[in-house]
Amino acid sequence: MTIRVLVAEDQSAVRAGLVLILRSAPDVEVVGEAPDGEAAVRLARELRPDLVLMDVSMPRLDGVSATRQVVAEGLADVLVLTTFDLDEYVFGALRAGAAGFLLKNTEARELLRAVRTVARGEGMIAPAVTRRLIAEFAGTAPARAADAPDPAVLDALTRREREVLGCLGQGLSNAEIAVRLSMAEATVKTHVSRLLGKLDLRSRVQAAVLAQELGIRG
Repeated sequence: MTIRVLVAEDQSAVRAGLVLILRSAPDVEVVGEAPDGEAAVRLARELRPDLVLMDVSMPRLDGVSATRQVVAEGLADVLVLTTFDLDEYVFGALRAGAAGFLLKNTEARELLRAVRTVARGEGMIAPAVTRRLIAEFAGTAPARAADAPDPAVLDALTRREREVLGCLGQGLSNAEIAVRLSMAEATVKTHVSRLLGKLDLRSRVQAAVLAQELGIRG
């Protein structure tokens, strides 16, 4: 299956580099390039790519806002790529519905792996960003208590779905969850799909953030 990608990046040299990397893969097709957030949303509507590789800091419309529009309209999955690993960018992008978050210093091989991972429905957060997220929650959980989501949202989940949610919060892939919980990978996919629907979440990465906020462990 060919993965159709739209690249949204305001710096032409960086955009050209990303396109070059993506086009080096036989299973990836770059269907469009956008120099700003507004163009990214417009082209996503026109081209309906499988995935938008979205920079956070762009003129006219920032990447977080553009991600929110693309996801809300169901136009494509969004993989956010940025030089910033600051929490407000991470949380802003993930809460907007991004399916993944990578830093721009990510190697070409890892970028392509992330594109493929997101394209098959699994979220992707750079390991360094994941560690930062976990450290943030571990260090400031009491201070965030007033802003935390209501644990009652988990009442609709089965015991198994809660276990899967906890594994998502640790950044595990479907294959890793299958091993951890001793179940078939296809069953894991079913549980993930069901819990996303019950929790009204757009991506497994949003589920991972929720799991961390509620302290759910797999």
